[in-house]
This record gives sequence, C-alpha cells and structure tokens, in this order.
Amino acid sequence: MMEKKSTFDLVSDDSDHRFRHHKFHKNCFTASNSFACRRIMNEWKLLAKDLPDSIHVQVYEHRIDLLRAAIVGSPGTPYQDGLFFFDIAFPTDYPFKPPKIHYISFGYQLNPNLYPSGTVCLGLPNTWKADKLMSWTPAITILTVLLSIQAIVLNEKPLFNNPTYSLSDYSLMESKARAYNASVFVLTCYSSVCLIQKPPKNFEEFVIEHFRERGHAILDACKEYANGRVRAGHYGYDNMAVVKVTESFQASLQIAYRNMYKKFLECGASLENFVEELEVKVKVPEQGKRSNGGNEILAKAMGKSKQALGWKKNKKNST
Repeated sequence: MMEKKSTFDLVSDDSDHRFRHHKFHKNCFTASNSFACRRIMNEWKLLAKDLPDSIHVQVYEHRIDLLRAAIVGSPGTPYQDGLFFFDIAFPTDYPFKPPKIHYISFGYQLNPNLYPSGTVCLGLPNTWKADKLMSWTPAITILTVLLSIQAIVLNEKPLFNNPTYSLSDYSLMESKARAYNASVFVLTCYSSVCLIQKPPKNFEEFVIEHFRERGHAILDACKEYANGRVRAGHYGYDNMAVVKVTESFQASLQIAYRNMYKKFLECGASLENFVEELEVKVKVPEQGKRSNGGNEILAKAMGKSKQALGWKKNKKNST
C-alpha cells in the first residue's frame, strides 16, 4: 500500500511570505510560553492530524506567526484540479483577533470573495460584515477557516457568493452563473500556468507533482468544455446534451490549453493522447455578449494570458 503523503510540513524559508515584513509582526511571538504561541502550537497539532488530502499547510520553523496553505479545487466546481495558495499571519492577540489572510492571485479575480489584490472577503476573518454565526470568535481555528474557504468560497456556483445578485429571476441567474463558471475555469487555467512558472517557495515540488498527476484531466476538461459537451464545473459528472458555448470562451481556452500543454510536459505529465492545439470540433456563433455575464471577464483573461505567454508586455506587476 502506498504511504499517504503528509499534508502538514515544517519549513524554514519564509522569504516570499506576504506578511514576512509586515510591521505588525516584526517583533511578535518572542515569548514561547505566551497564550498566542501555545494556541498556535495546539493548532499545528490539529492541522497535522485532521487536514484532508485536498489541503496542504506549511508552517515556519522560526516564525510561528506565519503559515501558508494550498487548497486543491474540489470536483464538481469550476476550480476542479486547480491550486489556490493563501498566506496567513497570526496577530499577537490571537485567537481573540482573527488572522490576516492573503490570496496569491497573480492578478486574477476568479471569485467574488477573492480579489486581484489578494484580499479574501469572508466573514470568519472579519473581512466581510457577516452575522454573528459567520464572524470570528476565539473558538474558531485555522483548520475551520481553510475548510470554509474550500467549501464556501471555491464552490460549485461562485457567482452566488456575490450578495448584490438577486435570486428573484432564477432562470436568468442560472444563465449568468454558468457564464461566470466558464470564465472562472479559464482563469483557473491561467493561474495554473503562473503557479508552474513561479511556484510559492517550499511548494515547488508539490506544484510540479500536482500538475504532473492531474495535467491530463485538466486538458481533457478543456476539450469537453470547449466543444460544449459539458458545462464548466460539471466535468466528469454529466452526460448531457451539447450546451452552447461562445467563441470568446473557445478562443480563451485555446490560449490556456496551449500554454498548459507546454507547462504540463515540463512537469512530466503523461500527455500521449493529447496534441498541442486544442481540438475544437463545435463551431458556434458568438452568443449574447451583453447578457451572458462572462465575455467581458474572458476578454480580460485573454489579455492576461497573452502577457503570461510573452505575446504582450505587462504594464503592471501582478500581485
């Protein structure tokens, strides 16, 4: 039987952590017997014991106030097989105050709760005004926060995370949600390429191994989505009739697929059944530029993809 890989690790290099130089944390946690330190050490034990296979955490040998987590996108969501990294910092009065959380975005916004700046908008870390049941309390743990991000933020229909959308017209909202899922899948593909090009420190081998093992599934999903055989977020779960896709979606996936194919090969992925260009057999006319809610996002995504490929100069540094 293959030994289960550890999802919790202790590392020493914190040089690229978002909060490494944060003035709030410069001189904190000097007393190892402080309440905050003891609480964090107890949470380390909890993480080492109870982390699911889809969440990986690294803590730092000399900075117990810092933590980095990688969440694998869940099946049945447009984030399936993607990797999502979060830098976390504990305040000196933890757990009475919530931790700070930063999403490593590469400049993309692929969820209403995850901003290109890296802000994570969520009730538990008190970055979003929520009711008391969804707000931070000292009883909440980092494990709870990470599980909440995976289940509540990176979910099957992320558009509904946006509180400004009304559910009064369900059919219209479903249409917009499907278009948003399509754009999210494309952005997840672009983010995957960025992660291979510049993986977070100490996670280099993890990133390569993940895409070596899952690269074929991601490329296969691209083919299914581009040809309308399944809606984005339902790969491997539906045997539905062909659904409508847009030219902009197909074109954007073409770029993402080509770039991922090259990067997955570099990771050592087995791609014998794939070719470098995405095979699009279903040609469709552009559908509803203004009504489907996804084309504008896809257009921006294509611009960012060209920057990643070196086809276009990046005028601003990505987050």
